Amino acid sequence: MNETDKNCAAKPETGYYLAIDIGASSGRHILAHLEEGKMVLEEVHRFPNGMVEKDGELVWDVEELFAQIKLGMKKCAELGKIPVSVGVDTWGVDFVLLDREGSRIGNAVAYRDGRTKGMDEEVYKLIPEDELYARTGIQKAIFNTVYQLMALKTKKPEYLEKAETLLMMPDYFHYLLSGVAVTEYTEATTGQLITPDTKEWDMELIEKMGYPKRIFRKIVAPGTEIGSLADSVREEVGFDCKVVVPATHDTGSAVLAVPTDSDDALYISSGTWSLMGTELMKADCSPESRANNLTNEGGYDYRFRYLKNIMGLWMIQSVKKEIGGGLGFGEICEMASGCNIPSIVDCNDDRFLAPANMTEEVRKACAESGQQVPEGLAEVASVIYNSLAKCYAETIVELESMTGIKYDRVHIVGGGSNAEYLNQLTAKATGIPVYAGPAEATAIGNVAAQMITAGELAGLKDARACVFRSFPIHIYQ
Repeated sequence: MNETDKNCAAKPETGYYLAIDIGASSGRHILAHLEEGKMVLEEVHRFPNGMVEKDGELVWDVEELFAQIKLGMKKCAELGKIPVSVGVDTWGVDFVLLDREGSRIGNAVAYRDGRTKGMDEEVYKLIPEDELYARTGIQKAIFNTVYQLMALKTKKPEYLEKAETLLMMPDYFHYLLSGVAVTEYTEATTGQLITPDTKEWDMELIEKMGYPKRIFRKIVAPGTEIGSLADSVREEVGFDCKVVVPATHDTGSAVLAVPTDSDDALYISSGTWSLMGTELMKADCSPESRANNLTNEGGYDYRFRYLKNIMGLWMIQSVKKEIGGGLGFGEICEMASGCNIPSIVDCNDDRFLAPANMTEEVRKACAESGQQVPEGLAEVASVIYNSLAKCYAETIVELESMTGIKYDRVHIVGGGSNAEYLNQLTAKATGIPVYAGPAEATAIGNVAAQMITAGELAGLKDARACVFRSFPIHIYQ
């Protein structure tokens, strides 16, 4: 065999793709590759995250997060598994401002900070609430970017005067990685400043709000290759690769990974938040949609994630931290399943957004409504799980009334798909089967977008088919 034949016969090099998935409580680096048509995942690094208090604000420690991003990338080099590309996803709505030199202005303030209190009233002086929804299709949440910017305009106008660039949180990390400042579409939509018809910034709305138009960067679609690693990053991590923006909003990536062949499947992306909805090809910005507090966030392939934000496992995470000791979520789930407490709270009540003590807030809500007050971890967790299941069932009724579709199953993806007790409650409350999995949906959707860009997957349908055959799905009836 001559040298040419040897080269032709050589096994092709494995193509690795790196998802850096950063949530509100932790982040991780997941390497993925295809093997016999199935996606194989490998976690190479995990690190903590959380809001910290600084200068009287709740903020994200973005310097530490970026240090962890680079540390995880170094581990890829140590393993000898150099990725073809890398992409970052995070939560929505939060942003940073950069000055003319590209330096950050102020803190990376977190959405649970109190700076937006009363800012809705300031916004509505300039545009009525119903018109804001009709223009953007995004549900009101007091922490949306539109209100955070109003807080800056009102309290720290000098920041906006100095600013040259606004970058959403994952865009900022892509900028630090590549030196390229762009805004990814799915993340941008969460801020309530994008027009669903054009998929671009609503400059007329931005001008009406009095925000400087110059700071809003070009919108790019998920799957866009924006460049390679900046020289300094390349030298530090020990390799170069492409930077491909996935659906950078974590729910956008998670929905990409819903293992369905239907264009209108019902899903819950279950984690810190429970995002429950379906996909639409055209946004529904009607008054009826607004009355149901449904939102039209951007999705992969310019679909719309038509969903409701439900408080989610943030409540359980908080209770675990307060009275859970060293117990894992699985153990808490099992303990809760042995309780018969009938009390229910409204998971969407703002009182559960950032209480001083979640356990006491749940107990107080039960007492105020004349219900049995839960005692101890198992009962408090049971109230939360049952309340979530009831909320899911009510949301299905709203979605069915808006879409005219009768759903015959619900897909639960994300970390919450491992909550067996909650899955059982959800199947019982909704009256339809629950298809649970995959748990790593956000990271899977992130790498799937990169694989589509690289040509290893043919598109969205191929990616979802790949997810279905690659990961176990558990059915609850």
